[in-house]
Amino acid sequence: MTFSIVARSDDGESWGVAVASKFLAVGSAVPAAVAGVGAIATQADANISYKFLALAHLDDGATAPIALDRLLEEDDKRDHRQVGIVDVEGTAVTHTGSECFAWAGGTTGAGYAIRGNILTGPEVVAAMEASWLSSTDAPFAHRLTAALKAGDDAGGDSRGRQSAALLVVKDGAGYGGFDDVAADLRVDDHADPVGELIRLLDLNDLYLTASNEEEKVAIDDALRAELDERSQAAGRADFRALGRRGELRDARGRGLQLARPARAGDPARLISLRACTSIASVTTSSTRRDTP
Repeated sequence: MTFSIVARSDDGESWGVAVASKFLAVGSAVPAAVAGVGAIATQADANISYKFLALAHLDDGATAPIALDRLLEEDDKRDHRQVGIVDVEGTAVTHTGSECFAWAGGTTGAGYAIRGNILTGPEVVAAMEASWLSSTDAPFAHRLTAALKAGDDAGGDSRGRQSAALLVVKDGAGYGGFDDVAADLRVDDHADPVGELIRLLDLNDLYLTASNEEEKVAIDDALRAELDERSQAAGRADFRALGRRGELRDARGRGLQLARPARAGDPARLISLRACTSIASVTTSSTRRDTP
């Protein structure tokens, strides 16, 4: 019914869960994570209390194996449960009860645990693991969704597709820096939930993360003409009208700005490639601070 990955980033700063299922709003039930503590996915005949109990055990200093043992020894339906946990140090464990519907199983490695039930076969878990291990250069959240997509492409849930979710936590990475939730994205009911989740992650990056120097390009006459055309199509007089004082800003008030030239008299300003993407694909909403 469900397949998921829980993991810690290689730098030890982020924890996350990616999950997909032929189940409505799987993100409301399966994932939980706390920065500096760990992450858990509870599924199959899911015991939702596992999320809070496991994180409490981890916060008290228990390792992932000890936290899992405590969950199972207190649960008389342990044979119906499936769960994966990764702790603050990256130690990962997974459990598949003997009564979980086939195909059911999982695997673990340094910093990750993968599992699923009612899958088309073990190739789903194998594909997810191969993706995770081969994507070490990718951003953490994208590694998680790539692993999820690999599992989906390998067959995924044998009953079909319906929902998917991504939860990533990192100290101070939340909106405005006031919490640790770097990404909390859910696709509750969709024909292609994993594909839609990846699209939402791209939008999350566009709106809520700062552009880096490598993403900036000089504005020459040809690019300015193209930007003016797209801005006018979005309902603005020209490109400069998109931003106050000639600037584009992301939701944190940074990252989509035009950079002043390094030398006086240099006619070339810089624009983030994300700003170009925003103008091209998601209209002008990126020019204001987004609020809930």
